[in-house]
Amino acid sequence: MKSQTIAPKRWWFIMPIVFITYSLAYLDRANFSFASAAGINDDLGITKGMSSLLGALFFLGYFFFQIPGALYAERRSVKKLIFWCLILWGGCASLTGVVSNIPMLAAIRFVLGVVEAAVMPAMLIYISNWFTKSERSRANTFLILGNPVTVLWMSVVSGYLIESFGWREMFIIEGIPAVIWAVAWWFLVQDKPAQAKWMSESEKAALQAQLQKEQEGIKAVRNYGEAFRNRNVILLCLQYFAWSIGVYGFVLWLPSILRNGSQMGMVEAGWLSAVPYLVATIAMIVVSWASDKTQNRKLFVWPLLLIGALAFLGSYLVGSSNFWLSYTLLVIAGGAMYAPYGPFFAIIPEMLPRNVAGGAMALINSMGALGSFVGSWIVGYLNGATGSPAASYIFMGAALLASVWLTLIVKPAQNKTSPPMHGAKHA
Repeated sequence: MKSQTIAPKRWWFIMPIVFITYSLAYLDRANFSFASAAGINDDLGITKGMSSLLGALFFLGYFFFQIPGALYAERRSVKKLIFWCLILWGGCASLTGVVSNIPMLAAIRFVLGVVEAAVMPAMLIYISNWFTKSERSRANTFLILGNPVTVLWMSVVSGYLIESFGWREMFIIEGIPAVIWAVAWWFLVQDKPAQAKWMSESEKAALQAQLQKEQEGIKAVRNYGEAFRNRNVILLCLQYFAWSIGVYGFVLWLPSILRNGSQMGMVEAGWLSAVPYLVATIAMIVVSWASDKTQNRKLFVWPLLLIGALAFLGSYLVGSSNFWLSYTLLVIAGGAMYAPYGPFFAIIPEMLPRNVAGGAMALINSMGALGSFVGSWIVGYLNGATGSPAASYIFMGAALLASVWLTLIVKPAQNKTSPPMHGAKHA
């Protein structure tokens, strides 16, 4: 396809920057799970119920500031927005290491969520400015790979940092790279292809023409109000809410679940926590490639979420009687939950025009943040109240089953003004 040969150097210039930026954002939100498993609760006098609420507070801040962040990124500048976000979230992450009381920790977790809220929608908007429809699932996957790949190395590094120094030093050390990266980001990034000095004029023109042509095949939507009332947008909001319950219940509580299930140290828990993310990384790359090849997005979302749901329920049925079988099912659940991200975030820019797609993605992502808040809070609460992860496996499995059903009832995008482009019949 012609669009795949336009300025292939875009992949080498843009994707490493996108990956590193999201990776650092993810590092500074997910390392709280290691502090929880390493004694932050005892040191600050945090109860189990309060611990799950503190872990979840991040997502509350994240929920409220998604759409304002997307509006600024869409109408002004992704470059400026992410630059300030990097400095602020790195600072907040390091400050977590010097907290002395619960209110201070609660405030920092909430502010960290506010500062990181803009990152995901801004980066999705950035990708849609630089990559065509036939490339977008793979481009989105390189962004979101920052999530499992970060947890992969963070699980090991955080385990060693806590073992060597303590949870406070882990937070301080892991916050610094984001502030350093802000400087690199400022000098490396341009908002639009037209500003890129490393692309030829003919490459810029060809890319712009292709992106413009894709917009012609999408039914016009006047404003955000109309976009947010769109049936598919509402369904995808609910779907992502349910999906995120499973994902973040898993991410935030896996180290604690593992340590409770088998008496092990932080380094062992770190290594075992890393395995599901290695599986997820491989699955995401394969699934996004297949999705771009077939241009069928839904087919690469719901079956994988179904596998994740069944793996959680299987882990519940096995229980604590067989740690390694239960753990293997958790690895499968983790890989299956992560694999569909690339195709999922390619659905909206193919259904809605550019003027509202960024806001719609922010709305969906904010509902995901709300699901993350619910998931991380309730999973933590259930683990504390019941003394075992069994109830939380059922809860996460049921949430994933709901997301499977919601994906299935999303109707494919149909253009009413001109014939659909090749592949547009698939959602």
